[in-house]
Amino acid sequence: MTVHPSLQNYADAWTHAVESIAELVQPLPQGEWNRATPCPGWSVRDIVSHVIGMECEMLGDPRPIHSLPRDLYHVQSDFARYMEMQVDVRRHHTSPEMTAELEYTMIRRARQLRNENRDPGTLVRAPLGAEQTLELAYRMRAFDTWVHEQDLRTALGKPGNLDSPGAYVARDCLLEALPKVVAKDAGAPPHSAVVFDVSGPVEFLRTVRVDAEGRGSVDGSPSLGPLVTFTTDWETFYRLACGRVRPAAVADRVKVDGDAETAEAILRSFAVTP
Repeated sequence: MTVHPSLQNYADAWTHAVESIAELVQPLPQGEWNRATPCPGWSVRDIVSHVIGMECEMLGDPRPIHSLPRDLYHVQSDFARYMEMQVDVRRHHTSPEMTAELEYTMIRRARQLRNENRDPGTLVRAPLGAEQTLELAYRMRAFDTWVHEQDLRTALGKPGNLDSPGAYVARDCLLEALPKVVAKDAGAPPHSAVVFDVSGPVEFLRTVRVDAEGRGSVDGSPSLGPLVTFTTDWETFYRLACGRVRPAAVADRVKVDGDAETAEAILRSFAVTP
C-alpha cells in the first residue's frame, strides 16, 4: 500500500495494465514488434518504448540525448516531439532488449510505488519541463498505460481488459474532457444538453450541459430534452475519444439522435488525447 489511499487506485490500475503489456509482448517474435498499432505512427515496439520511457521519467532518470529524424510525419507538435524522443532512441532495439528493459523498468517502478511516501499534492516533473501533482502523474500513467495496452491488443488481435481497473480511470479522464469538447470545441449553444449513453463492459450515461455563458459541465442525471443523444459502446467511445479511429469508420456503431450539425461538430472534436 502507498501512504495515501488516493494514489492506490491509480497504482493498482497502472500495475494491472503494465503487467498485461509485459505478458502480451514477452513471447513475440522479432517480426511482430514492427506491427502497426492504432496509435498514429507507432508500432508495437514504439508503444513499449514509450511506456518504458515514461516510467523512466517517473523514476527521475535523465532524458536521452538524441536527434529525431526529420521525416516522422506523425510528429507535428512540441508535445509529440517530446514523446517521440524516448521512442525513436529505441527503434533499432531487438525484442530481447525490449522485454529485458521493460521488465527491469517495471521492477524499479514497483519498488518506487511500494516506498512512496510523498504527499499526493507534491509537484513532480511533467512533459516539456512543466510540473504536475504526484496524484495527477499517477492518474495519467494509469490512463496512458491502459490505452496503450489496448493499442497492443488491437494490433496483436488479443482483445481483453476492457473492464479492468485502468478502463475506469480512462473513463473518468475522458468524461472530464467532454464539457470542453461539447461547449468550446463544438460550440454547442447555451442552455443545451448533450447525452452520452454508453453500453458494454464499462457502462454509463452522462449529460453535458451548456450554461448561459457557454460553459460546459457533466453530470450523471438524464436530460428531458437533449439537443443531441449519442448511443454507442464503450470500446467505440474510448477509441473515438483517444483518436484511435475516425468517426466515419465507426458510423455504424454510433447512433445519433437530435441536431445533426451539432452532432457532427462534436464528433469532429471528439479526440481529446494529444
